[in-house]
This record gives sequence, C-alpha cells and structure tokens, in this order.
Amino acid sequence: MTMNRRNFIRSSLGFLGVCAGVPPLLAAGGWKENDALPPIESFGLEGALPKLKGKVVYLDFWASWCAPCKASFPVLDAWQREFASKGFTVLGVSVDETSTDMQRFLSAHPVSFPVVRDATHKLAEEANIASMPTSFLIDRKGVIRHVRNGFHPNDNASTKAAIASLLA
Repeated sequence: MTMNRRNFIRSSLGFLGVCAGVPPLLAAGGWKENDALPPIESFGLEGALPKLKGKVVYLDFWASWCAPCKASFPVLDAWQREFASKGFTVLGVSVDETSTDMQRFLSAHPVSFPVVRDATHKLAEEANIASMPTSFLIDRKGVIRHVRNGFHPNDNASTKAAIASLLA
C-alpha cells in the first residue's frame, strides 16, 4: 500500500460517516451470516490468539481513533466476564497503524478479553470491513451467525440474547 495505512483505513471504513452516527453497511463481498470463519491464525496477527475452536466468539474489529469503539469496550468486557465460563470469548482485532496506538488505547480502556493487531490489514481486507467497529458473532462450529456494523447501545440487549442463545 503506498498511502498511509491509517488514512487508508479511515477513508475506506467510512470513518466520518460512522462518527457522525450514520449507520454503516458492510461493503459487497466479505464475510456474511452463515459463512464459515476462515482460519484467522493464517493472517499473521500480532499477539497471542486464544483457542477459539468449540467456543462462541464475538470477533470485534476496532481502532483506537474510533469513538464508537471506545464506547463499545465496557459492554464487550462485561459480556466477556459474564459468559467466559460458559465457552464464550470476545476477540478484539485492532487495525491500528502502530502497536503503540493500540497499547495506549488499551492502557486507557483495559479489558479482560484478548486483543490482537491486524498490522497488515489482511484479515480486515478478507472480511471486507466497511465500518468501525464491525463485529461477527460466531457459533461453536465456526459459523458466522450475526454481523454487527458500528456500535449502537440499543442493539446490546439483542446481541447479548444472541450470545446466550448460542451458548445454550
């Protein structure tokens, strides 16, 4: 990529629309409901990936410069604490340009769930992420069951119910 990755990510993810409260949509292509999650360990993510096989996973793409991402972290952390013992994990995937940006954000907003960094943006490109944050709720068999674009507090109860249903 010849342009600065941060500018590329901001422009391609509709940063201004997301921060202005415009509900974003996934771009054509990418991962959709009922797709199998590809083996994410093959994308060269920075950080320790937890064991995901057999777990319900909330895969959350985020960035330190994203205000809705900041608002989502306490909610995601509460889900992690509530459901972890039942076979659930949140996995945060930072698309930050530098690990310093990611670490600075995590120091200010600590969470109990694992976080990795997609330094090359290969995973974000494969998923065709069109907004920040974008999340995928994945069942125990590795199938994407729900796609969540942006962070909307009004959707939290339905997402939590979907997590509980997949864990049942």
